[in-house]
Order: sequence, then C-alpha cells, then structure tokens
Amino acid sequence: MPPRHLPQLDGQPFVTDAGLETELIFDHGIDLPDFAAFPLVEDAPAVLRTYYEAYAGLALRSGVGLLLETPTWRASADWGDRLGWSAAALDSVNREAVRLLREVVDAHPEIWATLVSGQLGPRGDGYHPDHQPTADEAAAYHRPQIASLAGGGADMVHALTLTGTGEAAGVVQAARDVGVAVAVSFTVETDGRLPDGTTLADAVATLDDTAAPDYVGINCAHPDHIAPALALEGSWRERVVAVRANASTRSHAELDDATELDAGDPTRFGAAHLPLGEALPRLTVLGGCCGTDIRHVSSIWETWSARPPVAV
Repeated sequence: MPPRHLPQLDGQPFVTDAGLETELIFDHGIDLPDFAAFPLVEDAPAVLRTYYEAYAGLALRSGVGLLLETPTWRASADWGDRLGWSAAALDSVNREAVRLLREVVDAHPEIWATLVSGQLGPRGDGYHPDHQPTADEAAAYHRPQIASLAGGGADMVHALTLTGTGEAAGVVQAARDVGVAVAVSFTVETDGRLPDGTTLADAVATLDDTAAPDYVGINCAHPDHIAPALALEGSWRERVVAVRANASTRSHAELDDATELDAGDPTRFGAAHLPLGEALPRLTVLGGCCGTDIRHVSSIWETWSARPPVAV
C-alpha cells in the first residue's frame, strides 16, 4: 500500500499540539526522566487524552484540520534502554500511542480532516548534538520505531528537533522502506542556523538532494530565532510546511539550564507567526514546542485566520 496522501500538502490548514513535555513537567508536576512522555501511554493515558482533547477543540473552533503527534519523541532504542524498556516493550508502547490518539480523533468526526502522526526524536540530545550519524546509521536506528508507529496505524511519521541532514536523510530512508509518509523538522539556534552553523536553506537543499521527505518543518526555536533563517530566499522555502516554535526567546543553552518555565507572551507569540507565513508560502501546520500550551496555539490560530489562503 502506498503512503497516505497528506492534505496539508494541498494547502489545507491543520492545528497541531504544543509543548507536551514542558506542560506535564511544569504545569502538572509530572516527573519525566530524560524528557520522556511515552511511559504515560501505559501509566496515565487519561492525562494524555485530556491534553490532546484541547487541540481537538481548537481545531473545531477554528474550522481547520487536526494533526496530533504521538508522545513518542523519546520512545526509541537508546533512550528506551536508559529508562529500562526492552525492544518489545518499545514496540508495544509506540503502537499503543497511535491507538490512543486514534481514539481521540475518532471521537470527533465533525472535524473535517484528522491525522495521527508518529513522532520521532533525535538519537542524541537535540540541545547538545555531539555525534552526527550518517544516513545509513540513522536509518538502521530509527527503522524499528518507524515500523512500530506505522504498524500501529499512523498516517505519517515526523522526526522533530533534528540537528543534522545525515540523521534526517536516514529517517526518510527508513520511512520509505517501511512505506509510510514522512516529515522531518530541524531546530535552529538564535541566529537561524542549525547547531553546526549550516543554514536552514542549505540543510533543506542537501536533504532534498539526498532523501527528500514529504515536507520539512522547523521546531524548538522561537519565531524570532526562525526569522533570520528566512532571509535567504529560494525555492527551499516552499518545502517548509510545519512550524512548532518555542514560547521562550532564550537560547537552547539557557533553556537547558532553566529551573522554571518561561512561557513568554502567548499573544505576542501568535502574532510572531505572521511574518513566518509571509516568508513560507506553503506553511499550513501550526502548533507549539517547549513552553507552549493551548493558549499559545490558540493565539496562533486567532491571528492566522485573517491570512489569505495558502498557495499550492
């Protein structure tokens, strides 16, 4: 069976969710060792349902589609091993995460389009990238989780907070092997560049030349930090379909050392997405990342609704 066609590629707008892990840690007092939310699929599924339901409600109010990302950013082999999860247990929890979100979206047939995306994270630490895997290394590492998510019924997979093109290409290769649609999102520093200094324009071009995903996203950086990347014009901008930004204007290093949540200003956060939309003609999937919650994503859509339709 070929991968599902993704309606966000046709210019259809989609709400996606926000900073699950930071919300659980700072707002709900839930301990998440290694920033891993996936154990809650078994331990506290009601907490996750409540979180995701808020975004279903926002999609309904906004009259747009809903794309929910599974809480499996850390549910891969190295991180699972650190937390005491076997390969079989990881396979099961990835599949169950998809089923949980499918239950959420199926409870809202009035939303005109829904997608469940199987979420992946980097093999290393997205804030402290050290070893950058080759495409082949990354494909071998991520393939089991991608297979589990696809086997659970995910409509697509999405790797977030990637710091290099090698790992991104490997994710795409593995997804193509499995036969599931795939997106990858890069993170950038305060200067709009990847942690190794690569421009976002070069990263997207290199990735497309190596192993082109269905689309590219940007996540885990404030809109003010994404903006410098967009100063470079070119067709690469048309490949960016999703943005999930941080609430805080602090750098990654500052956020990593923070002991309190910096939620920023949700109203300003929403307004800061308008310049991104002007520079990214295919941008349709909008949500949040670290420090954001339903207030921030609601603010995006309150301002976004006044924009002209996306060109396709």
